[in-house]
Amino acid sequence: MLFSSRPVSWLVVFLGNPGLRYEGTRHNAGFMAADAFSRKHDVRISRVRFRALTAQCGIGGDQVLLMKPQTYMNLSGEAVGQAARFYKIPPEHILVLSDDITLPIGALRIRTKGSSGGHNGLKNIIEVLGTDAFPRIRIGVGSPPHPDYDTIDWVLSVFRDQDAEDMAEAASRAADAAECYIAEGPEKAMNRYSQKKVK
Repeated sequence: MLFSSRPVSWLVVFLGNPGLRYEGTRHNAGFMAADAFSRKHDVRISRVRFRALTAQCGIGGDQVLLMKPQTYMNLSGEAVGQAARFYKIPPEHILVLSDDITLPIGALRIRTKGSSGGHNGLKNIIEVLGTDAFPRIRIGVGSPPHPDYDTIDWVLSVFRDQDAEDMAEAASRAADAAECYIAEGPEKAMNRYSQKKVK
């Protein structure tokens, strides 16, 4: 990874809930991708700024702020908004990684903009930024096993066995996809990493 002395021009926001009780849960797929990114590039996302744990690194010549909001999911936009205003980052340079219950476990979907899809973290970011025109990488965590299953209980459930292995691999691919999106552009990232089904 190339490191840059330029001012921060991108935010990469990994969504999740802070605290031990949420580790390994479906809603923390974004945090899992952050941890995968940290391991791959030996970057510690640990500096407390903008109501988030942060780190800076260079990707493709751009200086990037990595963020794990510590506001809890429903208020993720507060952390994102503070950082975006401070660095004057436009929405199209705010890349958000989040869980998606409409995708199979481990599948990735990359979009340059779009609705929240019912995701409260994305919904709050849209409200704070005043637009949905920011890119996102959605990480499949699987749908509830039956229609009556409470969605909140589902997203706060922990991955186990094969699901946990599939998610670890997906988190690693999501981290790679974020790097590719910034360094090589959305089209290449979509072609290389968007995947509706897990092989």
